[in-house]
Amino acid sequence: MTISQESGSEPSVRARNLVRGAYDLHVHTGPDIMPRSITDIELAQQCKKWGQAGFVIKSHYTPTAERAALVRSLYPEVNVLGAIALNDAVGGLNALAIEIAAREGARLVWLPTVDSVNEAIKGADVPLAKLPFWAKLQRDLKAQGVKSKTVPVVDANNTVLPETRACLASIAKHRLVLATGHLGRDEIFAVVDAALEEGVQQIIITHPEFPTQDLSVEDQAALARRGVFLERCFTTAHTGKVSWEQMFANIRATGPEHSFLATDLGQPVNPPAEDGLALMVDHLLAAGFSEAEVVTMAVTNTVRLATGSV
Repeated sequence: MTISQESGSEPSVRARNLVRGAYDLHVHTGPDIMPRSITDIELAQQCKKWGQAGFVIKSHYTPTAERAALVRSLYPEVNVLGAIALNDAVGGLNALAIEIAAREGARLVWLPTVDSVNEAIKGADVPLAKLPFWAKLQRDLKAQGVKSKTVPVVDANNTVLPETRACLASIAKHRLVLATGHLGRDEIFAVVDAALEEGVQQIIITHPEFPTQDLSVEDQAALARRGVFLERCFTTAHTGKVSWEQMFANIRATGPEHSFLATDLGQPVNPPAEDGLALMVDHLLAAGFSEAEVVTMAVTNTVRLATGSV
């Protein structure tokens, strides 16, 4: 049985200690185009307080390496990392944008998230009240006539596009981490295989339990055999998009060595971003995972991805 955590619950001391040295590789901090519960600087302060190694700043719309560099100059003991999401706002599958982001010190590249073809198809019929913040913004931009493009990564035959390959080559060249964003199942397999062909060394399957990904355990196992990391996000289970039990079953089936913990927090309605990893660890411990398994997912694997160690 997993424990029940309310939004205001505090993580246990045991969980806090187990996530010392961890990175949160998926967190939405401010300033951002959407309201956020914590700023880059405030989260760096919290990481310093609780002994976490650092985090990756995620924005669906803008590169974040410059923000990360500024925070590192203020808190050099916290390794804050930048990233870029290849949505329409940065030119979509734009190898030049990756090149610039890499030279600015970015660590992670997401393939299209809010502008993925898969997201546009699967999210089209979601009622307004149930939409995430970014999806409401997408609809608002479209209604104003300033946003209509999706960013395909494959053609009608599910063959990776030349511009996708160019981006993968740039990611490999700079030894960046590739994350699959909000792609669908077939797109993910096509892109992972192409990325391996191009020499990308570290690949993240972005929240495989999220409704617009919803990868079966068999698919997750097949991807794990390719050497990828499966991202297990706090918000996906906390908000009821998947049960904790199902997420934990997927971890057990694919092996903790292929999973890592992330929060995907920063939304004002959710728990504090600095608590997410530890709250997740409390759930894992209550479900019977060992401390060694927790440390593998929370610390060892996030350090490998953040630092490029293989």
